[in-house]
Amino acid sequence: MKNNDKASFKDIIITISDYKNELKKQLLLIISIAIIFSLLGFGFSKLQENKYKAVLSFIVEEQSEGANLSDLSGMANMIGIDMGGSASSSFNQQNIIELLKSRKIIERTLNNKCEIEGKSDLLLNHYIRINNLITDSSTINLSSNYYNDSITSIVWLRIIDRDMEILFQNDDANIINLSFESLNAELAKNFTEIVIDEMSEMYIDYQTEKSRNTLDNLQFRSDSIFKALKISERNFAKVKDNNMRVMTASGRLEELQYMREVEILQAVYLELRKNIELTHMSLLNETPLIQLVDKAVLPLENINRSTLFWIVIFSFLGVFTVCFIIILRKLVRDALKEES
Repeated sequence: MKNNDKASFKDIIITISDYKNELKKQLLLIISIAIIFSLLGFGFSKLQENKYKAVLSFIVEEQSEGANLSDLSGMANMIGIDMGGSASSSFNQQNIIELLKSRKIIERTLNNKCEIEGKSDLLLNHYIRINNLITDSSTINLSSNYYNDSITSIVWLRIIDRDMEILFQNDDANIINLSFESLNAELAKNFTEIVIDEMSEMYIDYQTEKSRNTLDNLQFRSDSIFKALKISERNFAKVKDNNMRVMTASGRLEELQYMREVEILQAVYLELRKNIELTHMSLLNETPLIQLVDKAVLPLENINRSTLFWIVIFSFLGVFTVCFIIILRKLVRDALKEES
């Protein structure tokens, strides 16, 4: 049994040696193929367009409604003003990540104007031009709603599938990294900043909607009361002038009625003005849910692989391929010899 094992091991060694000698015989061919493939790798690297990656870091403030109430909002709630504090539950970290990928936010972002390469245009048009999405624009009606919807859908899907990535910086921190890859560094930087601005604006609009509605209603009511107060004050002044020489109670009755009306309207007006100021302060104190940590800074680093990397990869691929063919050919040749 031991002799059989030694014989088998010896056969393996001999076989390996045969294949090694076969590769040595074809060494010149292997080196030639490696050089050819390295040149292909060099050419491939030069054909690659520069690609840039902008990374923006931010934190999502998750606050509970109860813990978020300040003295100001408590006073406002006592007089019946809803400060809209419950909006944060809809804007947690996971929802923010999904909303940043939504068509609504991406579309609003693309419809912003910015300057890239000295040219001011919609971000959508910059994206189309830089990525060569439309080769012949003369045959397309740019004012068509169908065109706008179609191209926006294409760009949105391309962005969320290929260009944009949203990940947590690490497992322990709540910092989120929003990254965007583009052939143009300015486009990548502008996109990350604008999309976060649109997300913050959407949050503020949602968060302050009730307070703004309350403010509008209070302002309308305050204007109405102020007009009525001015009319009552004029009437009170006229009656008081007419009663300068009147000493009867019936003559004084109308004056007392207007005086009471003026006092009531003044009290209502002052309370409305106080509520308006409280609501104004509430709106001014609303802060964005998204707090920026870091922004991308130009110039951005080219993220394409180096020329050396592609030369090594292509050379290895060439050597592996030619060695595989040489070994396979020897296997076939040896098998045919054994059969004959």
